[in-house]
Amino acid sequence: MTMQKIEAHSSEAQTANILADNIAQLKAIFPELLTENTKGAAAINVDVLKQLVGDAIAYDGDEKYGLNWHGKRKARQIALTPSTGTLRPTQEESVDWDTTQNLIIEGDNLEVLKLLQKSYGGKVNLIYIDPPYNTGKDFVYPDNFQDSIKNYLDITGQSDGGAKISTNTESSGRFHTDWLNMIYPRLKLSQSLLADDGAIFVSIADHEIHNLRHVMDEIFGPENFIANVIWHKMDSPKNSAVHLSEDHDYIVIYAKNSEIWRPVPLPRTEEMIARYKNPDNDPRGPWLLGDLAARNFYAQGRYPITTPSGKVISGPPAGSYWRISEEKFREFEKDGRIWWGSSGDNRPGIKRFISEVKDGVVPQTYWPWKDVGSTRHAKQELSQIMEADAGEDLFITPKPVRLIKRVLQIGAGKDSLILDFFGGSGTTLHATYELNSDDNGSRRCILVQLPEPLAETSKKGYRNIADITRDRIRRVGKKLREKNPMGGQDLGYRAFKLDTSNIRAWNPSSSDLKASLFDHLEHLEPGRTCDDILYEILLKLGLDLCIPIETRDIAGKQVNSVGAGVLMACLHESIKASEAEALALGMVAWHEEQGTVGDTTAVFRDSAFENDIAKSNLAAILNQHGIKQVRSL
Repeated sequence: MTMQKIEAHSSEAQTANILADNIAQLKAIFPELLTENTKGAAAINVDVLKQLVGDAIAYDGDEKYGLNWHGKRKARQIALTPSTGTLRPTQEESVDWDTTQNLIIEGDNLEVLKLLQKSYGGKVNLIYIDPPYNTGKDFVYPDNFQDSIKNYLDITGQSDGGAKISTNTESSGRFHTDWLNMIYPRLKLSQSLLADDGAIFVSIADHEIHNLRHVMDEIFGPENFIANVIWHKMDSPKNSAVHLSEDHDYIVIYAKNSEIWRPVPLPRTEEMIARYKNPDNDPRGPWLLGDLAARNFYAQGRYPITTPSGKVISGPPAGSYWRISEEKFREFEKDGRIWWGSSGDNRPGIKRFISEVKDGVVPQTYWPWKDVGSTRHAKQELSQIMEADAGEDLFITPKPVRLIKRVLQIGAGKDSLILDFFGGSGTTLHATYELNSDDNGSRRCILVQLPEPLAETSKKGYRNIADITRDRIRRVGKKLREKNPMGGQDLGYRAFKLDTSNIRAWNPSSSDLKASLFDHLEHLEPGRTCDDILYEILLKLGLDLCIPIETRDIAGKQVNSVGAGVLMACLHESIKASEAEALALGMVAWHEEQGTVGDTTAVFRDSAFENDIAKSNLAAILNQHGIKQVRSL
């Protein structure tokens, strides 16, 4: 039994290859499409595709309805390019690492979305994002969108490039193009993360809503458009406006599949409930009077109705008709569901009992600030949470917690997975905490935030927005624990940071090939911890980053069991030939103890083995006891 070595180019070391997956799906539907390109790789025969779909095929150069811009083709390709990065755990910046199911990831969201594909593809129930509004100010995402790892390292000062923030002024001919090139690949990647019953909510202003709708129609399909919500964000008009005060923003909603997705009804407010009365002491409880008259759409006729006192009402007001048929009216009257008013002679209405209506109300598309908060409220909330000094503006455009709670109430059931890849100051995770506290839910949330540098280091020492994000969530969790110490809800998060892969790619020096060969004997990056390597394995194997991990000492080596034995990893730096058998048998015994369902993968550090005998003996013992997938890296 040999041990397969994982190289930088191995499938186990790669993120999801969306392009290959697309080809595989087409092959499953039309096997005759598959051919080979000049390099021997799988490709699609366009001529065969034309024959199969006939005139339905279109070309980028054809005149057709849609949105095109310079760089669109490249933006599409960027979304299909696999990632070369990893996510490194930072336990020191986390809260409740061992138990939490929430994540805060620092990094360029383009690269992070690629890294999440294997672990979370098709599993996210709700995506909410608040992307840059493209208002003609500095644009934190530089022009070099395709190299997001370099972008991230530059912004965080980890490379020689330094922070690169481009100016995207309204006078620039690329004003909309830059924004579209930024948002397109990110939306494309987010679509594949959504579950079939999932939906995405996008906050946007007038500047780009027309372009956003076109892009989302292309990515999600126009048939999956749900609504444009209007958020009345200003609690007072902006009298400094040159033309009109912009008092609203939009939240654009698309479903993964509109035939499956349904909004969660909103709970009735106390004011709504108070409208239900019971003036006649009906044993069925409080009721609300419904109008019997309706316009032509509901027309059921204009039959006469006789009141209990004998007064004849010939029909409803002119231009309207009775909502129900005469036969149905008689049934309702017999059942005591018709109300004639306190005098008994009024035009009749139908009793709508609160005990018989739906548990909630259908969400509307207009959200006033009195219900969901204003921009002023959002800044006040953030200042109070962060205990900011007067006049200190930590974050320019936070969203109010009530607004995001409304989004979560509509789009996320009690056990949903939520993703926000423009995490900002962390309002989405804050809202998740509060809503779980309100309704005893178990929603979990993934936040992604670029460490966008602040203009100057804040008085509290924040260097970038990601610092603010993590500290805000720490503070919110602490306050909620103090408020309800016995609540038992998840108020923590695991923190990760984007970085280059732990697995070194072969990159020889032409001037000193011998030195390059010796350098590559250890093909893991120096300075990386066992946890760094372990979590990259989780990502590349498609395991949840919050999956339970147990640790045991076996034959003097630390062994990790992930997901009750789905993955077993020993990343110790030295395994002697004399230790291999004891280590293997100890891992087998633990594996059998866990009763793992399905196949198990075992992973070791390739350079740890004293020799090939140690490696082959260990692999053979594991294989004999049912652990067939044994890998080294």
